[in-house]
Amino acid sequence: MNPVYGPTNPNPDAHQQAARRYVQVVELKPEREAEYREMHAEVWPKVVAAVKRANISNYSIHLMALGEKKYLVAYFEYTGKDPEADFATIAQDPTTRDKWWPITDDCQVRLAGTPDGEQWKRAEMVMHLP
Repeated sequence: MNPVYGPTNPNPDAHQQAARRYVQVVELKPEREAEYREMHAEVWPKVVAAVKRANISNYSIHLMALGEKKYLVAYFEYTGKDPEADFATIAQDPTTRDKWWPITDDCQVRLAGTPDGEQWKRAEMVMHLP
């Protein structure tokens, strides 16, 4: 289905000056929940720095249960001009790529329809009320 844009759901391409909002979802393996919570209680400084260098701010991850499964829902704002290039810089950070992601990705289950090469599935914004 095609997006519908209006006053409370602005076209992200038409609002290049404002922060772009992203929401992503991934399933959490129940046996890894404690480890995942512990890691995110004190994210490694080099990982935080890589995220900030990529023009990402207001980053939060929420945990929710739906039926028998648990899901992680991430929200962040992007203020740069080229999201694909900036997001790629995170993947180029050795600490994030070689140490952080192998642990956190192993705590997760990719959702059906997640693009190849990505761990989290992006959600479409259907409303924003500033």
